[in-house]
Amino acid sequence: MDDQQWFAEQLAQHRPHLRAVAYRLLGSQAEVDDALQEAWLRTTRADPTAITNPAAWLTTLVGRVCIDMLRARQARREQLSATWEPLVSEYGDPEEASLHTDAVGIALLVVLDSLEPAERLAVVLHDMFGMPFEQVAAIVGRTPAATRQLASRARRRLRESAPQPRAGLPAQRRVVDAFLAAARAGDFGALLTLLDPDVVFRSDHGRRARLAPALLTGARAVASRAADAGPRFARLCAPALVNGAAGVVARDRRGRPIAVVGFTVYDQRIVAIDMILDPDKLRWPPNGSGRSSARHSGAAR
Repeated sequence: MDDQQWFAEQLAQHRPHLRAVAYRLLGSQAEVDDALQEAWLRTTRADPTAITNPAAWLTTLVGRVCIDMLRARQARREQLSATWEPLVSEYGDPEEASLHTDAVGIALLVVLDSLEPAERLAVVLHDMFGMPFEQVAAIVGRTPAATRQLASRARRRLRESAPQPRAGLPAQRRVVDAFLAAARAGDFGALLTLLDPDVVFRSDHGRRARLAPALLTGARAVASRAADAGPRFARLCAPALVNGAAGVVARDRRGRPIAVVGFTVYDQRIVAIDMILDPDKLRWPPNGSGRSSARHSGAAR
């Protein structure tokens, strides 16, 4: 077996893990594909006889590629809107649900997207994938102690700004369904009971003309918006899995998706609502099937 054949087999074997790492680091499935392709090209400069742990070596390689991409992205940050893309599939399909096992919640992706590249790499590789700080330090070009500090800062930001769902999927679904019902009815009081007092509503429009406020905070402001706009919009919505959590997809009369909405539910209340209206992130199959995302939902696995 020649060297490239060996690398090809190792990449195929560890591909699900490497895709999961790259998606958490980049948030964009298109960029995940680019990162894995670049990693493959870089294997041509490596000596397989010096590799004792292929999984760890490939994770490090993908991490190096991703931090280069994150730094390049940061250099042109002023030209970009949010760079993450949602993972979306039909709710209730066991096969589709299995694809979301390792999905990252939208609220978490939003905060990860705001971190410095080295902070993002440190917290993702260490906290989410258990890579020792010594190895992470070699990728970010810092000492292990400095890398620990990077992860600590990032961890604090995530804890403060991205609460993780504290409810199973059925419980999340009940809360989201109740929210939709209240929105369809324009029931301001019912909406208030379902929202955390400090709920955050974010809207990602991309290049589309602004159809909703980019940011609302507080239960009264979000409930007021939902009561005003909800009766018409909520009727277009159907249940979906959005980054592994209960969400909805809104479609036009032709069945084309016009919005994806992700919810973060904590203690039976909604703490975050993320609405994706950017058409570049709603690239669905032409048949209107829910088995998709900005690209296919299996891409982050």
